[in-house]
Amino acid sequence: MPVQIGRPISLSDLEDVAVRGRPVAFAEEARAKVVRSRAAIDAIANAGDGAPRVYGVNTGFGALSETRIGAADVRALQQNLVRSHTTGVGPNLSPAEVRGMMLLRAQVLALGHSGVRPELVDVLVAMLNAKVHPRIPSQGSVGASGDLAPLAHLALTMIGEGEAQLGDGPIRPSADVLREAGVTPVTLEAKEGLALINGTQYMASLGTLALLEAERLCVAADLAGAMSLEALKGSSRPFDERLHIARPHPGQATVANNLRVLLADSAIAESHRDCGKVQDAYSLRCMPQVHGASRDALGWVRSVLEREVNSITDNPSVFVDRGETEIISGGNFHGQPLALALDLAAMAAAELANISERRVEQLVNPALSTGLTPFLAAGSGLHSGFMIAQVTSASLVSENKVLCHPASVDSIPSSAGKEDHVSMGSVSAKKLRDVVKNVRACLAIEIMTAAAGLDQRAPLTPSKGVAAALKKVREKVAPMVGDRPLYGDIESVSGLVASHELVRTVESSVGALA
Repeated sequence: MPVQIGRPISLSDLEDVAVRGRPVAFAEEARAKVVRSRAAIDAIANAGDGAPRVYGVNTGFGALSETRIGAADVRALQQNLVRSHTTGVGPNLSPAEVRGMMLLRAQVLALGHSGVRPELVDVLVAMLNAKVHPRIPSQGSVGASGDLAPLAHLALTMIGEGEAQLGDGPIRPSADVLREAGVTPVTLEAKEGLALINGTQYMASLGTLALLEAERLCVAADLAGAMSLEALKGSSRPFDERLHIARPHPGQATVANNLRVLLADSAIAESHRDCGKVQDAYSLRCMPQVHGASRDALGWVRSVLEREVNSITDNPSVFVDRGETEIISGGNFHGQPLALALDLAAMAAAELANISERRVEQLVNPALSTGLTPFLAAGSGLHSGFMIAQVTSASLVSENKVLCHPASVDSIPSSAGKEDHVSMGSVSAKKLRDVVKNVRACLAIEIMTAAAGLDQRAPLTPSKGVAAALKKVREKVAPMVGDRPLYGDIESVSGLVASHELVRTVESSVGALA
């Protein structure tokens, strides 16, 4: 069933459209709202030079907002706005990230406060369904007045200019791609250029896709930690429910429960029940507290994004629901709510890798891993085993520490001081995307390293959940019997994590994990 633009959408709707190509449709009741709001803009445009000044309709933009634009130039004003704002640089966004932006831009317009013609929503819907993806560079937004440069590249394709690709095909002139897809470009009328580029859809698209993966990585982190604990002959006692009732943070309780499920009925655990060891290292013992805090932080970020994807984020906004029409200039384009949230999300996700790398150190360091070979190598000295896998994880963790510096604490005034505080939320979103990618690789390194440790515990068998994970990993990655290039193994396990296939396999054995 298509996602209905103009009705409330969910984060999973966005992911379905962006990643899996789910079709979209323009809800009829939303179309009627768009028509009503457009009438207010038409009234101003049709009044000619005698109309009152309305920002973006018959005035310039930014520091030029006090400059009156003659009625004869209103259409040219919108075309010029889009062209002048396409200043993006850097690597191009992925088709999924672009599709998320397109869906969110269509949603803003379809909510009926932007004063555009319904044809603009129709074109965005047609582009999404035909898989026309504008070329959008990833750098150039300061997060207020929204994501101007990236959205201008999106609008440029809508008017038949710039570059685009069909599906994941080659980048070509937009006019050719639109013609091949059977989509007619639009000619912008009063306010429509501004309505297309003013908003937070870059940061909301990248932020949502990264958040959803980060949430899935929380489950993978619990599983990786359970595998490491079994390989290290750690204790499950710190996950006793009573401890987590005594400190009732919801994420902490969820992780402790996941670990109890994953570690139940373990022959390895039984083998060292009376070993006399008092406490494990924090990276094992404190998984509920650390993983749980990340979950709680990401939960708040989710609530911010759930509001944002159904919000009006352009300026000015048209209101026709009180018996009279009002056009109000404000600041809903400002990305500060997302900037702060996405900075926090990056820190929360990075901690999953931070503690994961410490568990890898526990596994490979012979001073910490009783009963396991140094670096889990087949022959100490002759073989290096997972020595440099831990180094790679450490490198990624260190990189994340740099990426986690909050972008939201910075602001550079623009537009001759009119736009004197900006959010830098676009940088927050891009950093979060990169952090999440690094976290996935770190968890993959832990999982394959823990698998090697579990191999060395044979014939003792791990818990049912950990055994299921080990079996799945071994379908993709052979046991280490000597040294070999490990980059392919890391990619294979990373794929199992990214696709959620590893977690689903374990869930088929032990039941759903939260």
